[in-house]
Amino acid sequence: MSVRIDITGLRPERVAVVPSPLAELGMALHALSEPGHHPGLQGWATGVTARLDSHLADRMCEADFLWRTTFSDLFLGYAGLPGGTALPGSTLAEELDLLDKLSDEQFVDAALEFTCALSYGSPGPGPLTDAGLRRRALELAAARGPQQLRFSERLLDDPPRIRAWLRQFLLDCDEAFFAETWSRLRHQLAADARHKTELLRRKGLAEALAAVSPAVTLEESAERIVVDKLGDGRTATADGGLLLVPTSLGWPHLMVLHRHGWQPVLHYPVGSPEMAAPPSVDQLTLRMTALSHPVRMRLCRSLARSAFTTGELTQTHGMTAPEISRHLSVLKKAGLVTTRRRGRYVYHQLDVAMVARLGSDFLEGILR
Repeated sequence: MSVRIDITGLRPERVAVVPSPLAELGMALHALSEPGHHPGLQGWATGVTARLDSHLADRMCEADFLWRTTFSDLFLGYAGLPGGTALPGSTLAEELDLLDKLSDEQFVDAALEFTCALSYGSPGPGPLTDAGLRRRALELAAARGPQQLRFSERLLDDPPRIRAWLRQFLLDCDEAFFAETWSRLRHQLAADARHKTELLRRKGLAEALAAVSPAVTLEESAERIVVDKLGDGRTATADGGLLLVPTSLGWPHLMVLHRHGWQPVLHYPVGSPEMAAPPSVDQLTLRMTALSHPVRMRLCRSLARSAFTTGELTQTHGMTAPEISRHLSVLKKAGLVTTRRRGRYVYHQLDVAMVARLGSDFLEGILR
């Protein structure tokens, strides 16, 4: 599973690495709504929540489906502007002005993408013009509770009113807590953007993408970018460009905007030591599958305590040598068992640190 970006014909000057205050505000709202996704931000989230005005806190809950479950494309709204070459603004106000340039149809589609499950990667009508999609959107909104239903009804009935509401809400968040946070983070993000831009200039796109995340690769043909995620998607730069947008608050989320007709965006985390070598989805699947077999679980119990030869495991577990070897092969292929030779004997032992990482690796993989 992966998200693929066709970059055939993409010119180097059409690749830009730019921080986005609006995207970072969106990630701040997500972290406040889902602190469990971001254990490293618990102190910050607790401090912000403690001093938050109750009225603003209530408004934050009113439309939290835009940022709680994941991250609405509205926070990367500049990517939807015609031409596919718009860049984020340098200030939140500039980015909100860019967001205002989206059509009502684009705004509503992006706001409801997680509610009404529109066809994200292909063209088609939206709920403002298609009565069937409107009914479906409201049915799914109702399934998520009366608050989301009320908001979705207002959004579909009067998009300009909700657009004004959202703009004012984001400005109030900026005044209440985000301006202070952004003043601290923007220097780190700007430095990362300069570093990635220099990599692009001196070593090319493949090196820059590798620095973004080991989960992002450029195929040998240099025609497609592949992002290793638990999900499928396709998009293309076509005649537009490619945006790389760093986030300081976003780890472990590595997100790809691949909405049809919008400029592709890689929204990637910076500054986390865990980003050094995240496992691929295939690696995670291999490890989880290897540990799911009861015989291999019993073998792991033995191998966690000491190193054993195949012959010793055969006697301990009452199995044939070929059977033991097959199970050990699966565990070794998954990277969970190490081997070492001592004289004419080969000893196998569980990599306890690797197994211990599975919990955090699995969480990172599904949140990526």
